[in-house]
Amino acid sequence: MSSSVAWLMLVIAGLLDVGWAIAMKYAEGYTRVGWSIASLVLLAAFVVLLGRALKVLEVGVAYSVWTGIGAAGTFIMGVVLFGEALSAMKLAGIALVLLGIVALKLA
Repeated sequence: MSSSVAWLMLVIAGLLDVGWAIAMKYAEGYTRVGWSIASLVLLAAFVVLLGRALKVLEVGVAYSVWTGIGAAGTFIMGVVLFGEALSAMKLAGIALVLLGIVALKLA
C-alpha cells in the first residue's frame, strides 16, 4: 500500500471516529438499539482502517493525527448538533489541534 492510500485511510478513520462518538451520544448509554449498532459498526470500521494505515505510517504520527481529527471533528459536531458551548478559547484550542495535525503530516 502506498503512503497516500495509508493517509487517506487514516483520514477516513478519523472521520469515522467522529461518527462513532456522535452515534454513542445518540445511543444514550447504549439504550437505543439502532444507534448502538451504528456506534459499534463505526467503531469496527475505524479500527480496521487505522490498523491498515499503521502498516505503512509511523504509529506516533498516525495515532496523533487520528485522535486530532476525531477530537476536532467531534467538537465541531457537538456544537452543530447539540448546541454545545463555543468560546474563543475553545476555538483557539481546536485551531492548535488542527495546526498540529498539519505539522505532523508535513514532518
